[in-house]
Amino acid sequence: MRYHFPNGQCKYWQFLKDSDDRIYLALPETIEESALSEMALQKKISRLIFPFLAGTLFAAAFPRFNLPVLAWLAPGLILWLTYNDSGKRTFLSGFLAGFGCCLVMGYWLLLIPFRWYGLAAYLGQSSVGAFYIAAWCWLCWRLWPACKIDWSPNAISVDLTRQWLAMTLWDRLKWPLLCAGAWVATEMTLERVLTGFPWFLGASQFRWLDLIQISSFTGVYGISFLVVWLSVSLFCTVLSWSVDHRRPRLMLLQIVPPLLGLAGVLAFGRHELSRVSEPKRRIKIALAQPAIPQTAIWERGEETNRFLKLLELSRAALAEKPDLLVWPETALPKMITRDQFTQDAIVNLLKPYNTWMVLGASDYESKPGAAGPDATAWFNAAFLINPAGQMVDRYHKRHLVPFGEFMPGARWFPPLARLRGAGAGLTAGDRPGLFHISEPAASFSVLICYEDLFPQEVRQCLDQQTDYLLNLTNDGWFGDSAVQWLHMVNAVIRAVELHLPLVRCCNNGITCWIDTSGQLHNVYFPESKNEYQAGYKLIEVPLAGTESGRHPTFYRQHGDVFGWACVSLVAVAGSKGLHLRRTARLANARKSESKGTRLGSKPSPPSRK
Repeated sequence: MRYHFPNGQCKYWQFLKDSDDRIYLALPETIEESALSEMALQKKISRLIFPFLAGTLFAAAFPRFNLPVLAWLAPGLILWLTYNDSGKRTFLSGFLAGFGCCLVMGYWLLLIPFRWYGLAAYLGQSSVGAFYIAAWCWLCWRLWPACKIDWSPNAISVDLTRQWLAMTLWDRLKWPLLCAGAWVATEMTLERVLTGFPWFLGASQFRWLDLIQISSFTGVYGISFLVVWLSVSLFCTVLSWSVDHRRPRLMLLQIVPPLLGLAGVLAFGRHELSRVSEPKRRIKIALAQPAIPQTAIWERGEETNRFLKLLELSRAALAEKPDLLVWPETALPKMITRDQFTQDAIVNLLKPYNTWMVLGASDYESKPGAAGPDATAWFNAAFLINPAGQMVDRYHKRHLVPFGEFMPGARWFPPLARLRGAGAGLTAGDRPGLFHISEPAASFSVLICYEDLFPQEVRQCLDQQTDYLLNLTNDGWFGDSAVQWLHMVNAVIRAVELHLPLVRCCNNGITCWIDTSGQLHNVYFPESKNEYQAGYKLIEVPLAGTESGRHPTFYRQHGDVFGWACVSLVAVAGSKGLHLRRTARLANARKSESKGTRLGSKPSPPSRK
C-alpha cells in the first residue's frame, strides 16, 4: 500500500508475518521519489526482459536443442513472470514470452532464398505464435480464482501471496487444471485458425515412448495437457512454499494430483507398448532423397541435371528390388502430364523391375468456360504409377501453405495477388489421397508437405483398409536447419494417434519411417550421421491391414473429444468467472454508493421517550 506526501516522499505500508504466522501491517518505510522512479524503471525493464528470456528457454525444449525437461518448467515460469494487476500488461508480457520462443524456434524462415519475404514470414509467424501464448497467459490469469474474492474497492492491486492465502484448497488445485485446459484450447485454435506451422507442446516429448502412447486416446493434446498441468502445479507449489514453508503436506498436496496423472499415463503407455506384436506382412520401399538446393529447383538450366540425378538414385535403389519407389514433393522439374520425355523416362525406369512408384510433381486442370488467369487451376500433387509406367491415381494437396502456396483472400480481392510473385497461387484439392497397389496388396494415405502436422485432417484421410501413411515433403526451402527435425517430431505423434506407420520421403531430410509406437527408424544413412545428404534408403514397413481397421484407436474413431472437452471446460469456467467478477463489481459499487450516502446525510435527531 503506497502513500505520497507533499515533500516528494513516498511511504509504503507492508504486510508482514510474525513468528506465529499472523499477518500484520508494518510501519511505513520512507523512500525518496528519485529512488522510487529508479525502482519503477527497473521493474518495467525486468517485466520486458524476463518473459522474453523465459520464452527462449521454452524453445529449447524442441529440436535442435532437445531439452524436453524444459517443457515441464517453462509454462509455469512464464505464467509467474506475466502476473500483473493489469490485463493489458499481462497480455504484453505473454506476447514477449511467445515472441522470444517463436524467434528461436522459427529462425529457419530467414533461410528462405527470398530474403525480404523470409524476414516478413519470420516476423509474421513469430507474431502469430506470440499472440496465442499471450492469449493463454491472459486467459489463465482471468481464470485465477482470487479474482472472485471480494477485495476492498480501495485496493488497486493485491499481492500475489495474499491472494494465495485467501484461496481455498479446491481453488488452488483447480487452477492448474484450468491452465492446462486453456493451453489445449489454444492449440486447438492454432490448428484451425491462421494455420501456419502448428508446433504442439506435446511433440517435444517424442522420445518418451511410454508418455506419448496416451495420444492414441487424447491426441497430442493429452500430452500437452499433462505437461502444462504439472508445470503450473510446480509454480503453485513454489508459491505455497514462499507463503508458508512450515506446512510441507500442503505443498505436497499441490503437486500430487499431476504426479498421479503422470503415473497413470505412463502405466497406460507401458501397457500399450507391451501389446505390440510382430506384423505378418511387410512392404519393401525405396525412398529417394536427392538433396537438391531450393535455388537450383528454379534454374532452367538445372532441370535436366535434377532429373538425371533422380534417375541415377532410383536405378541404384531399384537394384535392391523394392516393391515401391518413392520420390519427394515436387521432385519432377516438369509436369508429368505435359512432358512426353518425362513419361517415357519413367516407363523405361520401372518396367525392368516391375515396381510401383509414387512421386511428387505439379499438376493442372483446365476450367471449362473460364478465361484469363482463372482458366487453369494449378496443384501441388502426388501421382501413383504402376509397374507398366501408367498413371493410375493422383492426389492434390488440400492444406496449402498461406503466402507460400497461395495468397489468402486473393480469390475475392485480386489486388492481393500482386503481393505474391506467383500470383494468387495454387488451388486446394477436394478429396483425400488414398492409393491402392497390388503385388503386394497395400493401401496407404498420401500427405504432402506439412499436412501431417494437422491431427484432425490426417485422421480424415484414412479408410478402413489403410496400411500406412506416406508423407512427401520438401523442406529444402529452409536449408539444413532444425525445421526438418521439428517437422519430423510432430509427425511422430500422428503415427501413435492412429496406430499406423508413417513413412517420410524428403528432399533434404529427414527421410525415415515411424512405427506405431512412435519409434524412429532409418533416420541416418548407413555409415553416415548427415541426415541432409543425397542418397536413398531401403526400408521394410509393416502393413497394418484390416487388423488396424477392425481395432482402431479411440482417437482414430472419435477425434478431438478430449480437446473439445478442454475447450468446453475453459468456456464454462470463464463464463462463471465473468459472472462472479460482475457481481463483485456491482456489490462494490453499491457499498461505495451507500457509504457516500451515509457521509453526506445529516445526523438524525435523538429520539424522545
